[in-house]
Amino acid sequence: MAGFAQELWESIFTPGTTPTLIVATNVTFACLQLVLLLLLVATYSIHFIILSCLCGGLWWSINWFAAELRIAQAKEAREKARSDQRVAAQASDDSETEVETTLVETGKPASGSTEVEVAEQVGDLKLRAEPSSGSKSSASTEDEWEKVSENENEKDK
Repeated sequence: MAGFAQELWESIFTPGTTPTLIVATNVTFACLQLVLLLLLVATYSIHFIILSCLCGGLWWSINWFAAELRIAQAKEAREKARSDQRVAAQASDDSETEVETTLVETGKPASGSTEVEVAEQVGDLKLRAEPSSGSKSSASTEDEWEKVSENENEKDK
C-alpha cells in the first residue's frame, strides 16, 4: 500500500496519465457510487439517482479520454519508429552524397543546378493607371494614403 501511495504521489507530477493514476481514479469513483447508493437507500431521494448518473457519466468520460490518449500515444510512437527506420535505411543505403557522386562521375565538383525552374503565372496581373495621366503608376503608398485622406476630408465637409 505504501508503494502505491508513493507511485500515486509521483504520478501527480508526471505529465499525462499513468496506470497508477487511472487505478486511483477508478477506485475513487467506485467508492463515490457506493456512497451515493447508500444515501439513496437511506433517504429515497431522487437527487442521489441524478448525482449517481452524473458521476457515472464523468467516470466513463475520464476512462474514455485516457483510452483515447493511449491510442494517440501509441500512434505517435509508431510514426516515430517508422521515421527512425527510414532515416536509418537511408543512411545505410549509400554513404556517398550527391556531391560526391557528381564529383566521381564528372571529375569536377558540383556547384548546384544550372537549370532554372520557371514558375507558372497564377491569375492576371494588371498595371494600375493613374486617373489623371493614364500612365503606369509610380505613386508611392504615402501618396495613395494622402489621396484617401483627402477624399475622407471632402466627405466630412
